[in-house]
Amino acid sequence: MTSSVSQIRKSVLTLALPVTISTLLQRTEGIAAVFLVGGLGATSIAAVGLGQLLAFMATTLVSGLSVGANVLIAQLWGARRTKDVGEAATHLLGLAAIVSCSLVVLGLSLNRVIMELLGAEHDVITLALPYSNFIFLVIPCTIFLQVLSSIIQGTGDTKTPMYALIVVNLLYLTIAYPLVYGLWGFPALGITGAAVAASIAEGTGVTYLLWTCRTLFRKSLQVRRDLLRSTWQIGASVSGERIFQQAGIILYTKIVLLYGTVTYAAHQVGLSIESLSFLPGYGFAIAAATMVGQSIGAGKYVRAKLENWEANRLAGIAMASMGLLFFFFPYALLRAFTNDEAVVELGTVFLRIVAILQVPLALTMVLAGSLRGAGDTRFIMVATTVGMWGIRLPLAAIAGPWLALDVLFVWSAMIADWTVRMGLLLWRYRSERWKAIQVIR
Repeated sequence: MTSSVSQIRKSVLTLALPVTISTLLQRTEGIAAVFLVGGLGATSIAAVGLGQLLAFMATTLVSGLSVGANVLIAQLWGARRTKDVGEAATHLLGLAAIVSCSLVVLGLSLNRVIMELLGAEHDVITLALPYSNFIFLVIPCTIFLQVLSSIIQGTGDTKTPMYALIVVNLLYLTIAYPLVYGLWGFPALGITGAAVAASIAEGTGVTYLLWTCRTLFRKSLQVRRDLLRSTWQIGASVSGERIFQQAGIILYTKIVLLYGTVTYAAHQVGLSIESLSFLPGYGFAIAAATMVGQSIGAGKYVRAKLENWEANRLAGIAMASMGLLFFFFPYALLRAFTNDEAVVELGTVFLRIVAILQVPLALTMVLAGSLRGAGDTRFIMVATTVGMWGIRLPLAAIAGPWLALDVLFVWSAMIADWTVRMGLLLWRYRSERWKAIQVIR
């Protein structure tokens, strides 16, 4: 047993480390954009944060496709159905193309309307709109990068997506700064320059992934409805979960915006820093989803439980360490992003709050990953809805619009949200009802 656990720990780390690095690189674009425009002031930071929020909301609609790709490929790979793996990958890429083109139209049509509904100030909207419009024009690159990475990770290869994101980030960091500030002969595009750099970098990453995994894809003489049905079975609930989550975040953001641009800038900078803590959690969650999916595909349920346990343990240790960093050194972290003392002061409060929720967040992420690997995505949607709409938003609304308390109380609602989600997912996993779910037939 000790040898088996040791092997599982090694496998979890082997899968999780490249995913953690990949996630770091994936988030580097967003973090770097905030960092690069930090010298332009709080309004520019708020504008970039608003544009990123809208883009993230759009990609939420295809998050089910990414997760469905990972789980479906992992279970088929575990069952050694290589022909089905190739045909599934081709179908998934076709779906990504259809959905991404639809999002371009929706994004360009609704950008300004959503910004106004969020209650953003006029000067923030004026800056954010060109940035956001360009992001939506090239959002197919973002979606293809996500779906291709998920397909490859499902086969157990987490290194190739990591290499692709290394290319993306090196290219982005090389061209973003001169495009924002007009250096080395480049035009000064302001915050729109960050969007232009992202499109060039992500397009290059997609080309790299398509080339490296070209042998994986197989043409199908007919539409494989069984594969599409399995993708829908997994992905529909994931997209529903993310839509409920993002709709909740929109309302939550609107509550934070009531406190003014400086508070929202502190909120955005704090989120950018906190996203660093998601890296190990997300890495272990993908490792859990991939390993559990492959083990279930092979009919090895005991091994799947051991993999979940080990991923949870390692994620808890890693994210608790990040929480200590946020709690004791918030000022140093915030000053790396902005010199605005008002933003730093409020951001310090935010980081100390999110430090407290790191362990519940870690366990929630990995438990959700394991349940997704088993295809149990509906319950995750339920847990997310209860946490966001039943806990966070009511508490934030009471503290903010109703009682007009300090923003500290609005931010504190996040702790209750993630603790409730953790409890629900832990109960679901221990019930072992996920064993009865069939993703592949």
